Amino acid sequence: MVVSVHIADAGALRAARSILRKPRFRAVPGLTYAEPAFTAPLGGRVPRPNPGRLGLIAAWEDDAALDRFLADHHPLAADLARGWHVRLQPLRCFGSWAGLDDLPSEPLPVDDEEPVAALTLGRLRYSRTVPFLRAAAPAERDAVEDPDLLASIGFARLAAPRLVSTFSLWRSAAAMRRYAFGQNGTHQAAVRADRNRPFHHESAFIRFRPYASHGLWDGRDPLAAPSPAAA
Repeated sequence: MVVSVHIADAGALRAARSILRKPRFRAVPGLTYAEPAFTAPLGGRVPRPNPGRLGLIAAWEDDAALDRFLADHHPLAADLARGWHVRLQPLRCFGSWAGLDDLPSEPLPVDDEEPVAALTLGRLRYSRTVPFLRAAAPAERDAVEDPDLLASIGFARLAAPRLVSTFSLWRSAAAMRRYAFGQNGTHQAAVRADRNRPFHHESAFIRFRPYASHGLWDGRDPLAAPSPAAA
């Protein structure tokens, strides 16, 4: 399985078309899962969507299937071509997610100094929206203020099937673990709140190895960021 995350400034009309019209993904050879969504920056008290920025989370049989999609004339591929995307190898999944059935439940090896990506996925319960936002805001704020965070973004879709998601890139696996599993951190506080009374009907936290990226996100490729020693 190859997972890809795409971010593109397609314009409000094109982004809404791609998300709300639900493109016929079943017709795309080699595509096994697709989740188009609106995007929003992380770290604020209340998410403020960027209506012109399109996001896509997808899974593919292999790299060749993704290459074919990006090279053909599918309308969504054309919208995404003006942005950035990353290819990801799944390393560990906590929870489960329909459509992503082959994610590893046991951790695969990763070097402490390797860059990693983290993806959270949830189908939010409407009745838990306010508690979810209250728990998520401080955890997101701490993440975006972390010097080892390379980039982050939120994905959301209110139309069925609902989606709330975060995607983050970290300078190293050790830095991501320090943030995610710090016992006194805001992230663990949000995890405990969810365990006590779940925010979502379905949820997953997935760790990845990013192995290829293309294009620009806010004028740069975050995976090409210099290391602290080189800065």
